[in-house]
Amino acid sequence: MIVVRRIGGWAVSLGAALVLSGYPWIRLSAQTDSVRAAALRIAQTRPDSGRAMMRRLLASLSPQDSLYPGALFTAARIAHDAVAAATNLQRVVVEYGRSVWADSALVLLTQLYFAQGDPAATVQAAERLRRDYPESPLKPRAEFWGARAYFDLKDDAHGCPLIQEALAGPVGADVEFKNQVSFYAARCTNVTPTATSAVAESQPKAASNAGAYAVQVLAVKSAATVDDMLTRLKVMGFDARVVRDTSGLFKVRVGRYATRDEAQQVQRRLKTRIGGQPFVVEEP
Repeated sequence: MIVVRRIGGWAVSLGAALVLSGYPWIRLSAQTDSVRAAALRIAQTRPDSGRAMMRRLLASLSPQDSLYPGALFTAARIAHDAVAAATNLQRVVVEYGRSVWADSALVLLTQLYFAQGDPAATVQAAERLRRDYPESPLKPRAEFWGARAYFDLKDDAHGCPLIQEALAGPVGADVEFKNQVSFYAARCTNVTPTATSAVAESQPKAASNAGAYAVQVLAVKSAATVDDMLTRLKVMGFDARVVRDTSGLFKVRVGRYATRDEAQQVQRRLKTRIGGQPFVVEEP
């Protein structure tokens, strides 16, 4: 298996975990690609040195440079922890969604979220790849991780169509991956698929009525910090917005929930996913 799960982190190094076989490493210029390849190789034995190489490369590139998303992607693969990896991958998906790296980033996010024990986020990333990049050759891999997440949610009716599509999709000469898919496909012999999406069902539903509860994630004066947090929350599938009070603070809040219990469920997920001290607020 590519990833071994351990709640709250990676059971193996990110440099080893965030690898998909068969990647076409010809997407960047020769010079930049050489730096990336060297960083990946060095990170296997000297991870800090590999990360330093990628920091220097990113610092030398403009975020508007077409080479930037590929550098972000590589930095994610050798990041020192799952939070840093997810942040870079999320930037690729949100800020560079039209780049050739976006589908690759989504696949790695499915693996990362699954390894962290977050099946709802895994499903969201897998379904987003299926929706936004239906012709991607990496779609079977996203479907595999999405199916496993659905199985963890006890939702075989949604998981089985994904595992069967992964089995039917192009996987090239990757016999190991095909065997993994076949193993999970065996559980789907007598399962009736359903057309109802489980992505929204995996989180408490927001309410539109007055007096609803929300979860506050951040309160700062920096618009740049707010934009970064909104980007991260958007990729994770949360309904985030900004509220500005009379003190001039930008308050990032998630959802409007009918009960405090629903909001507290989201609060716990947010604390696990992004850290910090999110808390429940009551809105008029």
